[in-house]
Amino acid sequence: MLRLVAAFLLFVLAASAARAEPEQRWTWPLDAGWRLHKGEVAGAWREDFDAKDWLNVTLPYTFNAGDGEDGGGYYRGPAWYRRELNLPAAPAGARLLLQFEGAALAAEVYVNGRPAGRHEGGYAGFRLDVTDAVRAGTNVVAVRVDNSAGETIAPLGGDFTVFGGLYRRVSLLSVPVVHVDALDHGGPGVRATVARVSPERAELAVTVPVRNAGRTTTQAAVTIRVLDAGGKEVARAASTVRAPAGQVRPVSQTLVLASPRLWQGRRDPYLYRVVAEVASPGGSDRVEIPLGVRTFAVDPDRGFLLNGQPLPLRGVNYFHAGRPGKGLAVTEAEIDEDFAILAALGANAVRFVHFQHPQRAYELADRLGFVVWTEVPLNARVSREPAFEANLLQQMRELIRQNAQHPSVAFWGLGNEVYQSDETSNRLLAELQKTARAEDPSRLTVYAHCCADDLAPHALHADVGAYNKYFGWYPDQVGDIGQWADRLHARAPQRAFAVSEYGAGGSVLHQEDPPRRPSPAGGWHPEQYQAQFHEDAETTLATRGYLWGRFIWVAFDLASDGRNEGDRPGINDKGLVTYDRTIRKDAYYWQQANWSDAPMVRIASRRMTPRREASVDVKVYSNAARVRLTVNGADLGDREVVGRKAVWTGVALRPGANMLRATAEAGGRRVSDEIAWSYEVAPQAPTLEEGKWLRGGELGVVPPAKSVVVPELK
Repeated sequence: MLRLVAAFLLFVLAASAARAEPEQRWTWPLDAGWRLHKGEVAGAWREDFDAKDWLNVTLPYTFNAGDGEDGGGYYRGPAWYRRELNLPAAPAGARLLLQFEGAALAAEVYVNGRPAGRHEGGYAGFRLDVTDAVRAGTNVVAVRVDNSAGETIAPLGGDFTVFGGLYRRVSLLSVPVVHVDALDHGGPGVRATVARVSPERAELAVTVPVRNAGRTTTQAAVTIRVLDAGGKEVARAASTVRAPAGQVRPVSQTLVLASPRLWQGRRDPYLYRVVAEVASPGGSDRVEIPLGVRTFAVDPDRGFLLNGQPLPLRGVNYFHAGRPGKGLAVTEAEIDEDFAILAALGANAVRFVHFQHPQRAYELADRLGFVVWTEVPLNARVSREPAFEANLLQQMRELIRQNAQHPSVAFWGLGNEVYQSDETSNRLLAELQKTARAEDPSRLTVYAHCCADDLAPHALHADVGAYNKYFGWYPDQVGDIGQWADRLHARAPQRAFAVSEYGAGGSVLHQEDPPRRPSPAGGWHPEQYQAQFHEDAETTLATRGYLWGRFIWVAFDLASDGRNEGDRPGINDKGLVTYDRTIRKDAYYWQQANWSDAPMVRIASRRMTPRREASVDVKVYSNAARVRLTVNGADLGDREVVGRKAVWTGVALRPGANMLRATAEAGGRRVSDEIAWSYEVAPQAPTLEEGKWLRGGELGVVPPAKSVVVPELK
């Protein structure tokens, strides 16, 4: 593979050199051929260092793939990645940049034994100009990454594993000497803002930063075009700019779209494209970004407004696409799978917690119509170190410069659950707010608050409020989430707010019906309790139109190595879907029944088998008006769906296998679900004392229940 990459790279560069003008920018992936050593190695930066005994890896790759999700503690420290890069002579005027999509938490890059740059912050992309460090022939790239916990790089805390390494892709970028600025905090450079919108026209303000990396001043022609979804040009502006040597000169233009088609969220996520071209005597450059024409606002009484119309945001928290044995080092195909699951759920909003996510996630949100909240990794703790504040402000600038082109993004997040309200935290949040508003006044800021008075000073810096509330799960949160929301709305009627997190643990291996409230930190997290939690929460929150959004914690189970609860250590099991994506829990289908327009029907508590009682209640989730149930071929009649549920009480099971089938008609379609339950008079599982359950071959304690199933663990 490495030889193929080098051969094709040679062809592209040679072809460019043969022309009078270099071709537009190109990117070549550098994922294969890396060597990895976990730990510090003296002299690993040297060009002549021998790394032949190191582990051979392909990016993306994290060195915490195993220990970051087992609950036994995980390595936080330095590691080294090295690879060779074979290059021909670069064409005259070309600039070569190494492009990193993510390196946690700090990265020091060396090319041929020379320092190329350092980046602090594990979740934003960054670029380094290595033109003067590379040469024709064999080059050596060495990267020292370090995910050590410290006091100067965010995050300092958080209930998640900080996976270290080059866990996202690395590539080589070539641009002409005069180009759309490729060193603009890792972003695309081009910025397009929707200034005014009416049915007749939309005004766009577009800025193109032109960088002249050469030694002589020159003239550059800048052309900005807007293409519709079919590729037809619908607006154009052109100008000429004097590009001083070694400087960046921004070029701004106003363009008008006639009769614009709006980006309408999930209903119609229509996208235009903005194409910026910079041409100079030394070559031409071209950058494209998506454009969605839309307006949004938040009203304290009406909630979120998209294009002037109320759109209650029904969302989930998405903690990257972490997978078993991979951590955050996932592929684009796996991110695609996640968004297909979220689209099927019927969600219309996603909070990208607790740090900047890969570009693929933002691109999919644009295309599928999800409204996005994305945030910097200020989590739990703050530091008094001046370097910490500087690092967070840098990460805020990177977050905005790299993602302002995405129409799906409506909110810049200042942080999450800072546990102290003092001079340090308030100054930091105030500076983050100031930075975000200066970088992008067209969007709103938000902060996810918990663990102090709802109107504490550090909860009020952002434009709109949001709160992490777990009534019904954590024992220290007493009360009802609906009553809490009403009280807060009455206390601060002009303060718009959302519920940024709510949820409960649920293990597909733990089955109990009816469920009782478990201990969050305990080993018993029945799936039925999680479903009941979300049934109650949805019914309560959906009626409160003043909430601008609600975001379930969390879409997918995630790695949190410090946890030891549920059916296994190292995992936060509050996901609607399991960590490996193989099982969508009952709570997922409950939310789908409430959120999705696609006809659906689902028998709940399907994994609770074998059954120990001859008479059971059957609950079915559906968005149809009525559902029919048959058991072993016998028609038990249809039931009205009330509050997205239909229930049959006292259903008789026969010994052995029982086949249940639910059918419904909605939207002109018939949908059905089928499940087999076994009724066993004598348990087949090991005989246990009352109040005991089997976990990993050991006995654990669970309160006596009406019906407890002991799963057969494999």
